[in-house]
Amino acid sequence: MCNNNDAKQRLCQYGPGSLTNAELISMILRKGKRNISPLHVAETIDADYGSYRQLARCQNVDDLLYRYPITQDQALALLASMELGKRLVLTDIPESEHIASPADAAKVLMGRLRHETHERFLVVLINTKNRIISIQQISEGSLTSAVVHPREVYAPAIISHAAAILVAHNHPSGDPYPSTDDKSLTAALSKAGDIIGIPLVDHLIVGDGYYYSFKEQNGV
Repeated sequence: MCNNNDAKQRLCQYGPGSLTNAELISMILRKGKRNISPLHVAETIDADYGSYRQLARCQNVDDLLYRYPITQDQALALLASMELGKRLVLTDIPESEHIASPADAAKVLMGRLRHETHERFLVVLINTKNRIISIQQISEGSLTSAVVHPREVYAPAIISHAAAILVAHNHPSGDPYPSTDDKSLTAALSKAGDIIGIPLVDHLIVGDGYYYSFKEQNGV
């Protein structure tokens, strides 16, 4: 039985779809800090420009405590909720997904990379039917770069007998436009793939809701 709180009543009667973003956050926060109501804090978060992107990029309790007037328990609840949401997004995308276009690849990789605060470089192993064998992380770098060598990229492809590979990394800045290093790396990986016999079909750079495909723009 729900109490008389309006948001809780609607949550019980009509489900979470009936609540605003701020009300959903207030359900997670539950109790306020120093007589500050959880709804007031939630409305502050909701009104903050890019609030959900910022929340998704918070990696630990201290990040949240610095930004918002919440308790440690509230910060832990938010972190757990966001991590669960990320995992639910990924479970909706099976690794056997068929990759027929850069947009298909972006659909698989966007949820994995768009909110990362450091660059992560992934290799997607593909079979002869253009289905994903597995997705493996090759490296994790700084805010602006991740060091990658062709041998590290192609090693799992050789072991798994992949027919082709697709590589991807994120730009924490949100802008997916390739750097000079990105272009040089793509050329090196493409050349190595031609020699080994495991072609590089694309290199995707993931930004905040956008992506850049070398296949679409320049070919690989």
